[in-house]
Amino acid sequence: MCGFVCLWNIGDEALASAMITRIAHRGPDAVAVVRAENAPVVMAHCRLSIIGPQDGAQPIYQGKDILVANGEIYNHADLRAILGESAFETKSDSETILHLFRTDALRWVSQLDGMFAFVLATPERIIAARDPLGIKPLYVATIGEGLAFASELKAFDGIEVASIRAIPPGSLFDSINGMRRWYRMPQGAAEAEPGLEEEAVWRELRLVLEDAVRKWMVADVEVGSFLSGGLDSSIIAALAARAAPYRLKTFSVGVEGSPDLVAARRVAGHIGSDHHEHAFTPADVAAVLPHVIYHLESADVDLVRSAVPTHFAAALARRHVKAVLTGEGADELFAGYTYHHAYVDRPRELADELTRSLGTMHNINLQRVDRVTMAESLEARTPFLDRDLIDFAQTIPATMKLRRTDPQGGDSTGPTTEKWVLRKACADLLPRELVWRKKAQFDEGSGTVEALGEALMIVTGASRPLDREEEAAVYERLLRERYADPDRILANAGRWESGRVALAG
Repeated sequence: MCGFVCLWNIGDEALASAMITRIAHRGPDAVAVVRAENAPVVMAHCRLSIIGPQDGAQPIYQGKDILVANGEIYNHADLRAILGESAFETKSDSETILHLFRTDALRWVSQLDGMFAFVLATPERIIAARDPLGIKPLYVATIGEGLAFASELKAFDGIEVASIRAIPPGSLFDSINGMRRWYRMPQGAAEAEPGLEEEAVWRELRLVLEDAVRKWMVADVEVGSFLSGGLDSSIIAALAARAAPYRLKTFSVGVEGSPDLVAARRVAGHIGSDHHEHAFTPADVAAVLPHVIYHLESADVDLVRSAVPTHFAAALARRHVKAVLTGEGADELFAGYTYHHAYVDRPRELADELTRSLGTMHNINLQRVDRVTMAESLEARTPFLDRDLIDFAQTIPATMKLRRTDPQGGDSTGPTTEKWVLRKACADLLPRELVWRKKAQFDEGSGTVEALGEALMIVTGASRPLDREEEAAVYERLLRERYADPDRILANAGRWESGRVALAG
């Protein structure tokens, strides 16, 4: 995990150094700036060492090619075996990118399995690519006749650029051949096919989940797990506790006595984790709010609300580990949000909405997870967004994800149960009352919404709670105060409610 900057046809090492300094929080273990001898490129990198900590320094400069990468390649051991171990000079998982490129295979980037963003330069061309869902960020800007790439928008702050945009998820940019989409989200299924055995579906889902968690725990350092006490993080933590060769460390935050803290404590006791928790106050929220918004690179109300507890969880976890697992993505895969209930009798629209929301996570919830954890030099991993798990989950009919039933099954007129198939697949992992606990947003279950209300009164000096419009204005003001070019940041920010599939009739 790390951050990087790359300048193509812009021979300015001082600029690269200034840009990497702005995102140095992403990699406190080492910082390097390198000008290539055989290519018109300057690369800068800040490193958080997770795999190959002894010899995995970047940029990776071999022959006439140079590479910077951010993220993790989880199938790097398999790729090494295929490509030939003798070709490798380091133990870094990122080096597999360079050797895959050199095979000259037409779709070489599709062989990478993980979360990643990278820029690779040769004397003739520059190539930049991003993982399927955009878990890892990557931006490109035009500066004069050259191109500048960076892991966060704040790297460009105060720099005159002609244009700036994100490399789309699952896309590859080639200075010779232009942009292409190498990954497309599979369309979600709506209705069950005739003869489908539901038990067979959730049993297979459990196996795919277990594989994903094991894969996303690959590291040369200990990996912990966020644990909110909700279904998603509890499932991940329970599976990780079984897979880890050490006692898993789990981390929970909330206001004193909040439902999340109570539930997380119960889950931790059940799975036997080494549990750590932190209770925050409205005064704590008020103190960190400018920091959170600056790093989030967004003033969207819903994102800020969920970013605040993420910040406290990340700060807590970083005192103990360098990497954590999170439950991000389960709501988008299995219909876990409250607004999904409106689609309960419209499986086609629900399947389409889940597919849409998966494709837009990169500048919404995934942006929150990446920016806020990396602000604390912590790597967040999202096993629910494993490619194999996504492929399988998208074949599960929407009627098995959200349905009218009670936990016992069979009542088609009962209350709407979200993530039904996921609950069935993991029913044996956790106490029954936790498996069937009703969904609460992270900001709700942790008590953040109430704490934020008081914190905003502290920040503004208001004598009454702020309404949503006033809350949004405060967040935007705090963002504008921290950036030389705040409009550029706001223009690239996503909105959590934008573009939802409409229900006809």
